[in-house]
Amino acid sequence: MTAYPKIPEAFQEAQAVAAYLRERGMEAPVGSLYDEVLRQRVRAGEFDLMITLGGDGTMLRAGHLCAPYGVPILGINMGRLGFLIQVERTEWPTMLDRLFQGEAWLEHRMMLRAELYRGGEEQGHWYALNEVVVARGQAIRPVRLSASADGYLLTTYIADGLIAATPTGSTAYALAAGGPILPPELRNILLVPIAPHLSVDRAVVLAEGSAVNILVKSENAVLSVDGQVPVGLSEEDTVRVRAAEFTAPFVRFGDPGYFYRNLMAHMNQNPAIGLPR
Repeated sequence: MTAYPKIPEAFQEAQAVAAYLRERGMEAPVGSLYDEVLRQRVRAGEFDLMITLGGDGTMLRAGHLCAPYGVPILGINMGRLGFLIQVERTEWPTMLDRLFQGEAWLEHRMMLRAELYRGGEEQGHWYALNEVVVARGQAIRPVRLSASADGYLLTTYIADGLIAATPTGSTAYALAAGGPILPPELRNILLVPIAPHLSVDRAVVLAEGSAVNILVKSENAVLSVDGQVPVGLSEEDTVRVRAAEFTAPFVRFGDPGYFYRNLMAHMNQNPAIGLPR
């Protein structure tokens, strides 16, 4: 059981959920996703389920932790939007009852593996549930990026950056950059340029199983994975993006149409900018 530490009521609610589970004879420790002891227990395979209380960012961090070890994630929305979360704060007792009655199913969402190569040597790799972004750094000028799919040149972009997104990420940064919305069951990489200048300005959906290489052709570029701290890039660096060897398993209820109902409930109603709900 984890709660987002910057939402005090999330921990209060987490304690209530933990008490509910303990009354039913289950072990339910409460912590945060930054708790190293809890993280080690996930890696050791000690948990059958991770319940997270927070927003979409909390779900992203839970996905990074749990997906490599196949631990299912059940989100309870304590944030604003909750594109990734199906259960609202007032619904969890009912939904947990349904879970224990066998009325839930697992949705396996694609993740990405991003590898950074410099001079032919791998410098590191990261995993993303939403997107991998190669973009300009602090300087206010576009970067030049060459994109290839499975060894075949797609195009060269002069833009603020290029997003390589999962279907999950198609409702995040890629959506804000004008990309299409993909259903979560797909296994395709979505490429979306950011503010392209006299370049291809359309999104491209790659075939399932395809990988993309992004070659940096200018200075002042950075790599960011799921909005984490950017990594500085050098000219001639290559970022290779492909499907990860594992998926993020989310606990879902009802029919798969929940995705479209949840999506339509949130479109044009972003409380972060003060629009009416």
